[in-house]
Amino acid sequence: MARIVPRGAGMTAAALAAALAAALAGCSALAPGAAPAAVPARRAPHSPSPRPRPRVPARVIVRHLRLPDGHLMTVARFTGDVRFVLHCGSQDPGAACRAHGLSAGPAVRWPARRLLVAAFNGGFKLSTGSGGYEQQGTVIRPLVPGRASLVIYRSGAAAIGAWGRGVPAPGLPVYSVRQNLDLLVSDGHPTRASRGGWGYWGATITGGEVVARSALGENARHQLIYVASMAATPGDLAVALVRAGARVGMELDINPEWVQLAWARRPGGRLRKGVPGQVRPASQYLRGWTRDFIAVMATWAPGQPSPGARRPRPSRS
Repeated sequence: MARIVPRGAGMTAAALAAALAAALAGCSALAPGAAPAAVPARRAPHSPSPRPRPRVPARVIVRHLRLPDGHLMTVARFTGDVRFVLHCGSQDPGAACRAHGLSAGPAVRWPARRLLVAAFNGGFKLSTGSGGYEQQGTVIRPLVPGRASLVIYRSGAAAIGAWGRGVPAPGLPVYSVRQNLDLLVSDGHPTRASRGGWGYWGATITGGEVVARSALGENARHQLIYVASMAATPGDLAVALVRAGARVGMELDINPEWVQLAWARRPGGRLRKGVPGQVRPASQYLRGWTRDFIAVMATWAPGQPSPGARRPRPSRS
């Protein structure tokens, strides 16, 4: 409580009134020479929470390039808000998938069809020993360290690398893995293996090096890039991936019967063939297919609910 100085001690009426007001308010009156009272520190203004990342429409960018050896290559890059789903084929892996009740089967069904923007072939038959296979958390064929691997995380994001060396990323739950031979591209350059004997990269139905082939790469922006041709060498795949911006890449299936890409201009839109001269129709992955394949799904689409959302009930009049 402040000390009140009597009026006769040289304090004016105004000063006395100020002192009395300060005393009644429980504050310390400032006598001449006294230090001012401490001012409570201001709280730091509340920092706003970070804004959500803007949504980017899913898009498939398809172009064609001709290599110096004359081979025509198809390059498809998957951009925007997309997720990847590994589907098992009716024959390969076949019964193993059915035994485990895996939902991503030989065909893309409703409601996933409404968000489908592309689909492309997987790798060699599992019986060839080219690598392991895991789908939806179930290991169908044991994964092999060092093998080139397409890794799909539970979020639907995907990455490519050598198993146990470049993938999987620490702390991210793995959902599906498709392995196939060794890397074609590493650190942005064709690997030595890609320039070696072509026989390592799979038996061809023609008995020659130049045949239908496909590959998958990942660029520095973590976008996947599919490359294919009805007439190519393993080296062509590596060169095309690098020219398309891939930092890492792997071979997928080969031979005309199994190399196929279907893509749409918008989620759920009409599918079209992606590789000139491909044998299979664009609707093959909707009808059902015998081998495993990868579906590229938009995570959202204007005016469309996400997969699993309930259909709106009809209003009662």
